[in-house]
Amino acid sequence: MTSLFNDARDFSVNELNLTVISPSPQAPIGDPLNGPIPDLASQIAIGALHDSAERCDAPKCHPETRVAVQDEIYSWIVHGDPDPAQKMVKIKWVTGPAGTGKSAIMGSVADTCKREGVLAVTFFFSSSASPDRRRKSAFIPTLAYQLARHLPGLKDPVAQAIQDDPLLFKKNLLVQMESLILTPLRRVAVESKRPGVVLVDGVDECEVEEYFDSHASPRAGESIVRTKDEDQLGILQVLRDAALDPVFPFRIVIASRPERIFRDFFNNENLKTSFAPPLTLDEKYHPNADIALFFQAKFSEIRRRYNLGPSWPSPETLATLLDQASGQFIYAATVIRYITASRHGSPHTLLDRVLKVKSTPNPILAVKWLWILQGEIPDWGPIFFNAHFLPSAFLINLLLQTEEGDADY
Repeated sequence: MTSLFNDARDFSVNELNLTVISPSPQAPIGDPLNGPIPDLASQIAIGALHDSAERCDAPKCHPETRVAVQDEIYSWIVHGDPDPAQKMVKIKWVTGPAGTGKSAIMGSVADTCKREGVLAVTFFFSSSASPDRRRKSAFIPTLAYQLARHLPGLKDPVAQAIQDDPLLFKKNLLVQMESLILTPLRRVAVESKRPGVVLVDGVDECEVEEYFDSHASPRAGESIVRTKDEDQLGILQVLRDAALDPVFPFRIVIASRPERIFRDFFNNENLKTSFAPPLTLDEKYHPNADIALFFQAKFSEIRRRYNLGPSWPSPETLATLLDQASGQFIYAATVIRYITASRHGSPHTLLDRVLKVKSTPNPILAVKWLWILQGEIPDWGPIFFNAHFLPSAFLINLLLQTEEGDADY
């Protein structure tokens, strides 16, 4: 430190008071206790991560089921498409109606990718989960947070972006993607031949964000209500734009129901070269064989738990259940949950009740009715028992679909 009395000689100072002020060192940009990175962490949807506490009971593929589907997805993640013309394509769409096991498959693929060291990012949307998993506002920050952990070299560039623009989290998806992900990627070298995969599930469950500046209407004094399609399309577009940027090294797997907005997007003739061929969960992957394995394993557990004979249920009963499932894993899972969790009867009695509703056109909804009538699904009971207070359109829509969006499909 420079002296206050340089070259001074032969003098005296009486009653001198000195106060030394040392500037506190500035916290490094990537300091985990100070600075912008905690700001980023506060903006993410923690529950959307595949291994979050919120998803501790999320469905996963039963052992030895959905093997072909998982293998095909993982092979594409690691090796790309077998067609040489598609090798550089970075986006693949996994689709199928409600109940075909998309989320379970994506969850199991995420586990495999993490185990093999190729998992970069996951985001599991859900219309029945915490608010930040139902909206797009936390989507890009959650991606950026995970990428900064996957590639530690991104931490400082990401933190710098937040420091440069504290309002970044209020910007649109395109600005956030550019500032929090693409620009930081341009500043680091991604050396791995397998940089990783981004898994995004349930985009069809993303709900609409409400804004004050609604669309202008042709008629004065009116406003046009935003729809969730617009926000879902925004997510698809920002992922496509990222995948087309050479600096973005990750492959992206998007899972959703085949609702109109997704069919139009992925089948657009002007965009089709940007996407790998879609993977549709249909009979090609033999869902009935996997559902049969699931039933056999679960009924074996029930027999052990309740000391039941090996002949229960009969092969005829299993065949009936398999026919009722019609390739939908959600039916099989709902039946097993009803038999194992209900407090109103033995496994024999409960299975008989399930079989008695076999003539209904919607067996999944029928099994849910059994829960409702016995008061074992508290969130559904008030809806049905107070149905006379609801608009008729609501009831019609509810009967047409087991999950939101099925009526459109």
